Amino acid sequence: MIEAYEIPPKYLRDLNGFGPRSEEILAEVGISSVQDFIEIDPYDLYALIKPMKGMGLNSIYSIIGARENISWIEIKNTRKTEILMRLDDLGLAPK
Repeated sequence: MIEAYEIPPKYLRDLNGFGPRSEEILAEVGISSVQDFIEIDPYDLYALIKPMKGMGLNSIYSIIGARENISWIEIKNTRKTEILMRLDDLGLAPK
């Protein structure tokens, strides 16, 4: 989905909605480059970071938004039901 960027960002912190803290979080689960980020399924990545303190539903919205170069808020407002259903199928939905 990184095709949504005119020029693919060089660093994770340059992806839409990400910053230095996002890079730190992703590094903790072995994602250290934009290439690593695009190679992992967003739901698999969410499963890795979900157990971390402070990681909630906004995290999956941010991951998808960063991949598609769309604000996480837009993802939340337009695709929340679809995402929650997928998370439920994967056993990752909030209880």
